[in-house]
Amino acid sequence: MPLEPGARVRVRSMTPPGHVRTPFYLRGKTGAVERVLGPFGNPEQLAYGHAAERLPLYRVRFRMDEVWPDAPNPADTIDAEIYAHWLEPA
Repeated sequence: MPLEPGARVRVRSMTPPGHVRTPFYLRGKTGAVERVLGPFGNPEQLAYGHAAERLPLYRVRFRMDEVWPDAPNPADTIDAEIYAHWLEPA
């Protein structure tokens, strides 16, 4: 699923075992693609010495009140770099 900047996405609410690079506090949250960073080896495979599938990596921007509803500055944002297999259209 190629995404473009501005696309609304939701981080999948998965809890796979093992090495995972997607922050738990962002799972299930909705944000917007800020930029496309390019294809990189899947770190979840690299961590175990496996040949890594190259996946698109995106910088996704979330409003603070989406991540933490009681945030003192709700319009502030937080960015995270998240691989494509963790994202779905919102």
